[in-house]
Amino acid sequence: MSKSRKDQGPPPGYAGNKPAVLNRLRRIEGQVRGLERMVEDDSYCIDVLTQVAAVTKALQAVAVELLDDHLGHCVRDALATGGPAADEKVAEASAAIARLVRS
Repeated sequence: MSKSRKDQGPPPGYAGNKPAVLNRLRRIEGQVRGLERMVEDDSYCIDVLTQVAAVTKALQAVAVELLDDHLGHCVRDALATGGPAADEKVAEASAAIARLVRS
């Protein structure tokens, strides 16, 4: 379950490039709407699948960027502080990497 901003403390790792992340997500949203139109218009299966692959790759790129920001900000800061919070952040990052690899 996601935590709300109020429960988190310091800003997220992507805070410095939030507008860029949002722009990328909006472009992906547009691609998905395009996919919907393609299906509604009975487009050729391979053309639809090609666009699905493009959307998937775009989402993966956003995920890698968010993970990089998380490692470079949240995990780095927790490791500098040490203690159980550091172990928790490393475990969270490891689980996120595992989810990305499986997807």
